[in-house]
Amino acid sequence: MADLQKQIEIEKGLDDLAHYLDGLFRVPGTGWRFGLDALIGLIPNVGDTLAFLPSIYILFSGVRYGVPKITLLRMAFNLGLDYLVGMIPIIGDAFDFVWKANRQNMNLIRTRAAGHGKGTTSDYLFVFGLIGILLAVLVGSIVASGYLLIWVLTSRPLV
Repeated sequence: MADLQKQIEIEKGLDDLAHYLDGLFRVPGTGWRFGLDALIGLIPNVGDTLAFLPSIYILFSGVRYGVPKITLLRMAFNLGLDYLVGMIPIIGDAFDFVWKANRQNMNLIRTRAAGHGKGTTSDYLFVFGLIGILLAVLVGSIVASGYLLIWVLTSRPLV
């Protein structure tokens, strides 16, 4: 007999947020879905940053549901990977259509959470540290993109 994993019931608004970001639209004739994260991500740099912010809310919600710290770290990795690879032109856009970080994080909350309202003070401090690191990556990538843009605009033509 298969070992059935317990699943925590998630508030509808949080589940809807992940659905809007990762699975709102369906490609006709297929089971393939994509969401606002992939669409907004088509706008270079700005789109990935805008889609990243609601994803942080899902990470923060992991604490409210009592997700262990190692799982919070995995959730932050999912978001960081989604953001960093999403910044790469063309490759990142294709990646955004395939990598569903928010849906993955919701599944982690559902299967690994202790229950609503189970977060401790150290969990909150840990997730604020993770969010700080993710925001530093976000700001660093924006600054690096700005420097790259300035360099391209001010460099001499090759011909």
